[in-house]
Amino acid sequence: MARLTALAGGLAATTALLAMPATAHEHPSGITDLVTPAVVRVEAVSHVEITLLDHLSELKHVERSYDIPLGQGTGTVVNPEGAIVTLTRVVKTDDDDVAVLAANRIFAAHHKVKIPQDSKRHKLKDPQLDRHLKECYPPKKSTATCIINVTTDITIFPNVSPADTDGFKADLVRAGSGPDAPAVLMPSGRAVGSVGMPTAPLADKVPDAVGAPTSVAGFLGRPGPNVRSTVEIAHLSKGGGAGDTGRPFADPEKKTDEPVKLGGLADRGLAGAPVIGDKDGHVIGMLIGGGKSAKMIGVREITSTLTKAGIAPRRGAIDSAFEGALTRYHTKYYTEAAPGFQRVLELYPGNSVAAELLKVSLAKRGGPEDEGTKRAAAPVAGSTPLWPFIAAAAVLFVAAATGAFVLWRRRAPADRPGHPEQPEPPPSPPPVVTGQPLDEGANQTVVVRRSQPFGVVPQQKQVLTAQEPSVKYCTACGMRLGHGHRFCGYCGHPSET
Repeated sequence: MARLTALAGGLAATTALLAMPATAHEHPSGITDLVTPAVVRVEAVSHVEITLLDHLSELKHVERSYDIPLGQGTGTVVNPEGAIVTLTRVVKTDDDDVAVLAANRIFAAHHKVKIPQDSKRHKLKDPQLDRHLKECYPPKKSTATCIINVTTDITIFPNVSPADTDGFKADLVRAGSGPDAPAVLMPSGRAVGSVGMPTAPLADKVPDAVGAPTSVAGFLGRPGPNVRSTVEIAHLSKGGGAGDTGRPFADPEKKTDEPVKLGGLADRGLAGAPVIGDKDGHVIGMLIGGGKSAKMIGVREITSTLTKAGIAPRRGAIDSAFEGALTRYHTKYYTEAAPGFQRVLELYPGNSVAAELLKVSLAKRGGPEDEGTKRAAAPVAGSTPLWPFIAAAAVLFVAAATGAFVLWRRRAPADRPGHPEQPEPPPSPPPVVTGQPLDEGANQTVVVRRSQPFGVVPQQKQVLTAQEPSVKYCTACGMRLGHGHRFCGYCGHPSET
């Protein structure tokens, strides 16, 4: 029986091997879809409340409030709780600069004087107004003519569909030492999803090779139907210091001035955008600079800032489902990719990247481009033909059937299926002699038999009758004579005769 089980197991394993679908391979080069679901738009606004104390003509308190745009850029979600990394200059500035701008605005509006609407300190021709203006500028003094309170509102606009026009608020957890140092944000005010948000994987290090290809992904405006994520190709140059100095970009073929191209994009909203490695699609750095000089700070600066903020980057359930579906999609197994993207949308309904790729997968499912369909229809060119495996499976099947038949033949008949054990018939009763009395005086040995189960040796038991005195019978009629009788009691014939 054990031999039969082994043969059947081998047959099942061979069948499963033949039926097993091809497994997906690792991500092909240049994938940015692994990161773009976690890319967000970051907008920061300074809210200023200012009160001007006018003592020139009559005592007046003039109150105003201003929302001054502080920064606009791109951020990257690094854990399901919604922790975001971006540049410090996108979310933080010197509060004194904002206070100076508010003082210039309220003074120009109330006293009807021309003052540039910027964050620089200006001088007026009227000595009295000029003195009051200087007393309005920070820092606050006992003779100040202005009371100023500055707060910062940070709003995050995720990459979702339909677009989130309101966004959600975030708090600044940690700012860097300089404007181009990483800053860490955490959501506040409302939940970001039952299982969190999509995240981007962080690389272990920056590629050392000069000319290593990368991609920069971010938003030039709030995500929506008319504003999609912008992805630009760039190449790492040699050299570059650590920290805020960054590593420069350079086109190895010298067809494009990449620092100028990326600097312009940084000014328009890609400041703080993730720089994505071409090998596995992980984040290797962040875009800094602007104007005609854009650079990249490495992933070590990002992870160091996260560590100081007490936040650990990690992946979540959404990312596991999305990465599995994305692998199948980029290897053209569209039939297998579609359920994976559907699962991602169940976990995070707004994932615009998953929704778009699901639409493509459903359109190509079962078509000529579907590798799963082609593999099922015909063997891949150059691969091992299937007939040796089919022949081996047939041989295993015949061997298993032969072994089962031999084992069946070797069984005892009572053990064979369909042949239940037949019990021995009971012993026949002793024949009854009619017309002649039984000889009760004979010494007899009676053997009593019992039917036993198959394979058990039956036990024999002998029953011996007791010895009796000699018994005599009438020679005329055959009737038994009593002990000591001289004549037959039935016919009267003498017993001695």
